[in-house]
Amino acid sequence: MGASMKEIKNRIKSVQSTRQITKAMELVASSKVRRARERIERTEPFFNILYQTMTGIAYGKRDFKSPFVEPREEIKKICYVIIAGDRGLAGGYNSNVMKLLESHIAQQNGAQVCTVPVGKKAMEYCKRRNMEILTEAYTVAEDASIGNCHTAAHFLSNEFVKGSFDAIYIVYTNFVSMLTQHATVMQVLPVPYEKSEAKNESGAMTLYEPSPETVFNAIVPEYIAGIFYGALCQSYASEQAARRTAMDSASKNADDMIEDLSLKYNRARQGAITQEITEIVAGAEGEE
Repeated sequence: MGASMKEIKNRIKSVQSTRQITKAMELVASSKVRRARERIERTEPFFNILYQTMTGIAYGKRDFKSPFVEPREEIKKICYVIIAGDRGLAGGYNSNVMKLLESHIAQQNGAQVCTVPVGKKAMEYCKRRNMEILTEAYTVAEDASIGNCHTAAHFLSNEFVKGSFDAIYIVYTNFVSMLTQHATVMQVLPVPYEKSEAKNESGAMTLYEPSPETVFNAIVPEYIAGIFYGALCQSYASEQAARRTAMDSASKNADDMIEDLSLKYNRARQGAITQEITEIVAGAEGEE
């Protein structure tokens, strides 16, 4: 009984130590989520205006043509920008992105695939699957900056125009709330939008120099950089929210375990006391 009590006590100490770690990680994740959401709110207006300008140019001129808009006759190769986390302990955050990627690739009628992984988990996944990796410059997602996004956007847009691949998609996690995050696939190139989204009257009244096509083609890489940066912010906020939820659940489970182990310890202790009293009483009766 004594050995059992010692084991239970050691187990309680172990769970308490684990709970301290999960609680600390929960608090850190909460702080990072707030900062990530502030970044999203600061950057969204600028890139929304870029998008409105692009649609206005594209549909304000009837004979408008751009290599960034025209869909390819045949999709032979697709480039995926995959944004995942650098660490685990975030629930299904990373696995949901990979599952969605696999599902989307399966629907592409056997088209070849190349990737730009962002984050250690994305890099590990692509290497395990022997996927073609265009660059390993963005292994750490947390360190990616707006400058990295511009570099990647210009590189990928140039390769798209050259015909290195026929479409670009980005796979990331959209932050909805602290409790809800959705893995998402978004088409980047060819630029997808509907005519209903364009403000034709603004396009008709605006004069672009040297030409609408030149202005549009100059804006596209900036717009793509904005998509990348926005997706990074969304994914980072989603990762921290998922980690906070996972750590909160782990802390609650630890509390339940500590309560259960404390109950077992008290029972074992009470049993040991009862047995000791019984032995003393039995010994006293034997002496009589």
